[in-house]
Amino acid sequence: MEYKKIRTRKIYEEVTESLVDMVKRGDFRPGDKLDSVEQLAENFQVGRSAIREALSALRAMGLVEMRQGEGTYIREFDPELLTLPINAAFLMKVEDVKNLLEVRKILEVGAAEAAARKRTAEDLESIAQILVEMDRISGNEELGEKNDFDFHMAIAKASQNTLLMSLMNNVAEMMVITMRETRRLWLYSEQSTWERLNQEHQLIFEAIKNEDGTLAQQRMLNHLVGVEDVLMKYLEKDHN
Repeated sequence: MEYKKIRTRKIYEEVTESLVDMVKRGDFRPGDKLDSVEQLAENFQVGRSAIREALSALRAMGLVEMRQGEGTYIREFDPELLTLPINAAFLMKVEDVKNLLEVRKILEVGAAEAAARKRTAEDLESIAQILVEMDRISGNEELGEKNDFDFHMAIAKASQNTLLMSLMNNVAEMMVITMRETRRLWLYSEQSTWERLNQEHQLIFEAIKNEDGTLAQQRMLNHLVGVEDVLMKYLEKDHN
């Protein structure tokens, strides 16, 4: 007989569930503005990073929208969404994760090749600074996630393609969630280390710097396939 693995719940999942419950009770209605991240952190007595993760999950569920410079608001929503378990929102669906990873390969492999052809000295400096920061903060999970995301977006920017940047921004929230989960699985496995992850980023950068589009494509693809392997093995096992 096989028993389903019991997962330890994360703080942000508890916060997300609590906010969903408040919506169910009618404490929040469509159009209502949520408190600031700082105020919510104080209300729940948790860190701001847990609040940000919870809001990202709610956004991925379609329950809230974040308006630049205004705050976070409750959206008109499908009541059926509120019956779903909380687990980084769309990460509940293995197929959605597969689709996102496929989109990332389509966009980012091409972005790496274009960046190798079109990058400016300023682009190279920006990417190099991110890599320096990655080395400096090795072991700091939250800052590592931010730098990981910044690295990939900086390459998209270096492609000089505004439409590509727009497409990347459209999936940015989901990218952050999958990057977070992947890094936690990857960095704490026996086979992988912070140094390995940073080295893969460095190799991609060197190919872009040397204007080798073919190599930049291959190294980005290898990196994303590695991410996919780690994440999918975990998700498929967790959903069996």
